[in-house]
Amino acid sequence: MLVSFASEPGRDDGNLPPVNIVIPDDARELDRDVLAYHREQRARRRRQRLMRLFGPFSRREHGGHAAILPLVATCVALSMLAGAMLSVITMGPASAPTVSQSTGASYRPGQAIDAGGLTALPSGTVWLNDTTAVDVRSLVSSALALVPANCACGPALRRLADQADAARVKLYFVASGTASSQLPRLVLNYGDGIAVPAYDKAGILDAAYHPVGLTVLLVYSDATAKVRRDLSAGFQLGLDLRELVLPGTSVS
Repeated sequence: MLVSFASEPGRDDGNLPPVNIVIPDDARELDRDVLAYHREQRARRRRQRLMRLFGPFSRREHGGHAAILPLVATCVALSMLAGAMLSVITMGPASAPTVSQSTGASYRPGQAIDAGGLTALPSGTVWLNDTTAVDVRSLVSSALALVPANCACGPALRRLADQADAARVKLYFVASGTASSQLPRLVLNYGDGIAVPAYDKAGILDAAYHPVGLTVLLVYSDATAKVRRDLSAGFQLGLDLRELVLPGTSVS
């Protein structure tokens, strides 16, 4: 419906310009204008609140715009501190830094580490069958017979081979220096089919244990060893050989 007051005959509108007023037939057509009006009011209230909050900083006597900079810097510093604290709190065990610690004492090769004569087996390389290089510390749960040069100990080697076979442990005939050339014959004649020739080309076992006569290293499962030097003709190592499957530190 359109109403024009200026166009009605007989009315004096005081020489004002004509005004057209549109009245909608349905009041719901005004919803859009009402919503726009409320949005403008909310925006105006937000601006007023911001002016009340930051108004003092914009005044000349409070430093003007320069006074806002310390506030911004403080907010940034607080947010960085909160982020750092949150990262520390949420750090899982897998991502946490670790510290390596030594779990045991360090011993020189051949040095006794307990009252029972247990020693630390040295690290180094020996050659099995003169073809395969292995670390001495890998020869665990075994007996190492350190054969001297010009050994007249054939019967003792055979006795050792018999006892190692009965105890079901590995046996190595080890030689270094001039004794190395005699090793194949000793293994063939006295190894009882179970002894393996091992060549200590660097002399690491001789340097660590200083063998006297026929010397046997009883090597436990943890690469510790007990030394039996200058074995007599009737030696008996059967019980000791059976314990080689255990860690040396657990054997009394």
